[in-house]
Amino acid sequence: MTNASNTDEKSTLSAKFRLFVPILPGATLKERLIGCLGALIGIFVTGLVCAYVFGNHPELPLIVAPIGASAVLLFAVPASPLAQPWPIIGGNTISALVGVAVVRFVHDPMLAVGLAVALAIAVMSLTRSLHPPGGAAALTAVIGGPAVASAGFLFPLVPVAVNSVILVCLGVAFHRLSRRNYPHRALPAPVNTHKTNDLPPAMRAGFTDADIDAAIASFNETLDIERSDLDRLLRQVELQTLSRKHGELLCGDIMSRDVIHIGPDGTTEAAQALLLDHDIRTLPVVAEDGLLIGTVGLRELAQAADSRLPVSPAVTAHPNDPAISLIPKLTSGQTHAVIIVDQEKRLQGLISQTDLLATVASSLSTSPHPEELMQDARGI
Repeated sequence: MTNASNTDEKSTLSAKFRLFVPILPGATLKERLIGCLGALIGIFVTGLVCAYVFGNHPELPLIVAPIGASAVLLFAVPASPLAQPWPIIGGNTISALVGVAVVRFVHDPMLAVGLAVALAIAVMSLTRSLHPPGGAAALTAVIGGPAVASAGFLFPLVPVAVNSVILVCLGVAFHRLSRRNYPHRALPAPVNTHKTNDLPPAMRAGFTDADIDAAIASFNETLDIERSDLDRLLRQVELQTLSRKHGELLCGDIMSRDVIHIGPDGTTEAAQALLLDHDIRTLPVVAEDGLLIGTVGLRELAQAADSRLPVSPAVTAHPNDPAISLIPKLTSGQTHAVIIVDQEKRLQGLISQTDLLATVASSLSTSPHPEELMQDARGI
């Protein structure tokens, strides 16, 4: 027992003193290096553009210090609600405007600096533009010296707003080139595709919106994550837990191999006949060499304008994927079957909702009963 404890302590210490230990979940060394490159380009080009447009005016700073903090958020944590375009532009500009206004009416410097930051937080909160560097923008407007004082109410626009707009534009372009999602868009909430008042199937079991709200309230602090992202994260955790417990079953183990399909030159009449004769809802459309082209179902056939097949994109998986990982796809209300393909997109099999339901039911029936697990734990 002592040796195990010592090993755990050594592992913990080594983890703490590793060269790169991110404090935010999901961060990797690669992501941080990309963020460093983005900040370098963003700040350099922002200063360069402002110098070209405004020249080296002695009383007009080309770039303000809070933009550096904005660049940290924009390039290092682009998914944060605080790093989105409106918080960067609106938060910095509004806060600078608040700072300039406070300086005009409050002459005590210590009171002015505190009041500027406090009011900046309040106004940013009211305008949904909360951005931590905004506090520094308000502070800069108060203690920025003669250059800022002489600029007056122009300072929030030039250079603060101009710097912020240029930085955001560069951020959008950089993240697009590096194939990252910015501005961050949360996935839309699942909807009931049957157009009834029932919740979507995936949301009828497990936690609810009220559970998420109660959990957030129990922390008694603000979390730097959008609520929709939190919901998506928790549901992915549920799926990962299922995959870990039942991950031994692969798609290749439960898929139907004798798959009824049709060629791309088939007609709507032939496709409908196959669907009805075999009592299936999804018909893969497969080329002569076995490559999957798409799928067709009764819904598409009913809306077809002529005899040509109305082919839709196929929902696919690979034989070595965990079968449980298909749950979100087959409970969306839109997909009745997942087509199993190899790495070259050639048809290998098909898993229907019935196939997956039978698999889950079988795995539950063969799982140890909780009382049996307790007895095993006690050595009975």
